[in-house]
Amino acid sequence: MAEYILSCCSTADLSREHLLSRNIPYVCFHFFLNDEEKIDDLGISVPPKVLFDSIKAGASARTAQVNADEYEAFFRTYLQEGKDVLHVTLSSGISGTINSAQAAAAVLREEFPERKIYIVDSLCASSGYGLFMDKLADLRDEGMGIDELKDWAEANRLRLNHWFFSTDLTQYIRGGRVSKTAGFVGGLLGICPLLHVNNEGKLEPVAKIPSKKLVRREMLKKMETQAENGLDYSGKCYICQSDIMDEARKVADEIEKRFPHLNGKVQIYPIGGVIGCHTGPGTVALFFWTGEADRRR
Repeated sequence: MAEYILSCCSTADLSREHLLSRNIPYVCFHFFLNDEEKIDDLGISVPPKVLFDSIKAGASARTAQVNADEYEAFFRTYLQEGKDVLHVTLSSGISGTINSAQAAAAVLREEFPERKIYIVDSLCASSGYGLFMDKLADLRDEGMGIDELKDWAEANRLRLNHWFFSTDLTQYIRGGRVSKTAGFVGGLLGICPLLHVNNEGKLEPVAKIPSKKLVRREMLKKMETQAENGLDYSGKCYICQSDIMDEARKVADEIEKRFPHLNGKVQIYPIGGVIGCHTGPGTVALFFWTGEADRRR
């Protein structure tokens, strides 16, 4: 049994059952629907269908990161048990939550000087962050200590590739990430933007694709050229989706055909509350490992 806790935030967008089975405790973000505060607890309080139906009906949606007091209370539970803590956060290119985690850690290091408290920026998001956590749990379970695991995480986090597309630009327009004019024209033309998460952990548009079929094809090409060992890729592959399971399933089925050595089936998860407030419905995201610590376009 490891003498430390490996933890994350709910924005890793896996299921509660998955994280519990891997012994990865998590701290919950918050979001607001029509100014009513909700807990981003992996879809337990607000199921994905409820979230996306609300957004489709015009509900305002905004998010709030975990504050320092919440992190402090979360970490203290394990420190009081005599455990060290390795906490991996949502990408700093997407959220400032790492600053709150680091502030809490600074306070607790004075209170528990004999304990190690490490905060690592995942530079990952959603179920890509979840896939990263899954690998860290594998290494922990194989006996890797907290210091070595921290170093491995920081050295390998850019090997986790994120590619995603959206068939509905409404929430991107509401959030100011796409202009109203560009969104209107894109909607008329059926544009599905292809995006990725870059080396700074930030969302970056790559191409404007004129149909769902073509954007799926382009995303699969990215996996063929960038996955570790190409078509012989033998790692895990995760997909997450926001109320567009049919498109996610098409991508998963094609991956399972093209990559015969996958480690298990492609796992599909719903996009969670916080990430879903930003994407809205209609997003499909693909996550896999590449051989280099560099997220190429």
